[in-house]
Amino acid sequence: MATFENINIEKGMYQTKGGLTEALEKLDPSENYVGTSLEGLDAFSRQLKRYDIRVSGRGSDCVEKFFQTSNSAALFPEYVSRAVRQGMERADILPNLVATVTDIEGMDYRSIVSAPTDDEKSLKIVGEGAAIPQTTVRTRENLVKLHKRGRMLVASYEALRFQRLDLFTVTLNQIGAYIARAQLHDAVEVLINGDGNGNAASVITPATAGTLTYGDMVKLWANMAPYELNTILAPTAEMQKILALPQMQDSHAGLDFQGTGKMITPMGATLLHVPEMASGRLIGLDKNCALEMVQAGGVVTDYDKLIDRQLERAAITCTAGFAKIFTEASKMLTT
Repeated sequence: MATFENINIEKGMYQTKGGLTEALEKLDPSENYVGTSLEGLDAFSRQLKRYDIRVSGRGSDCVEKFFQTSNSAALFPEYVSRAVRQGMERADILPNLVATVTDIEGMDYRSIVSAPTDDEKSLKIVGEGAAIPQTTVRTRENLVKLHKRGRMLVASYEALRFQRLDLFTVTLNQIGAYIARAQLHDAVEVLINGDGNGNAASVITPATAGTLTYGDMVKLWANMAPYELNTILAPTAEMQKILALPQMQDSHAGLDFQGTGKMITPMGATLLHVPEMASGRLIGLDKNCALEMVQAGGVVTDYDKLIDRQLERAAITCTAGFAKIFTEASKMLTT
């Protein structure tokens, strides 16, 4: 009999590093299933198969299927977390902004900074016996501000027990989308106002106040040097202004958009629509070195309440913050 069919699942596994999935993987490594019909499933998915719980598709089971045994009930919080993460990933544009993601176990974290002068940036010729120029890396003065974002899931088991899991998944996906949008708002605030270490974005003004021209976009591009302008964030009003520029409406661009759905972007940068941004500003950045995301624990659910009380009220949260890496790797253009 396969190992996964003999595992005793308990809620204490959620308290281990990596949560339930990591605890199950240690007891039932996925590498043991290479070349079998279960290859491609992780330890949690094998437990769903063990209890014949189908969470998607037309033949998905009802919520009550999770609560047939104590072991299968312990799987329910992980299903909720995964559905929320799935919603976050679908609505998340942070991977287009963040250079690196740092996972921490506590709540206190200081990022690092290297702020070379123009003279230090130039790699001068080092003569024989001469000292090699130095680059100083130090920790930031202030801690990264972490924000807990989430939703309270309020429902009774009786109300949901006969609901299909694929429908319930859609609701959980939407919770994830809410969290992703809130985190995007936090990231934009750090890019504009800094992370509390005196590193707010430099402001570039247009040639004519209240207007946006292609020349202004070129000015933003030029001011990014020596960094690369590869990402532009724009609220709805500014997105419309950019797309209305004559340079964005040539015939070849129209054919590409109609044929592939890919629109031409200013200076070759990825143009991202961020409705949460206040109007009257654009953010240009080098996504490879502008922003660090710091997260503590990923998606966290009240597993005790979800297992013992069968829903009722359970919080689904995600704690994360953002820090600037190189201050000049992001600029703000006012319009």
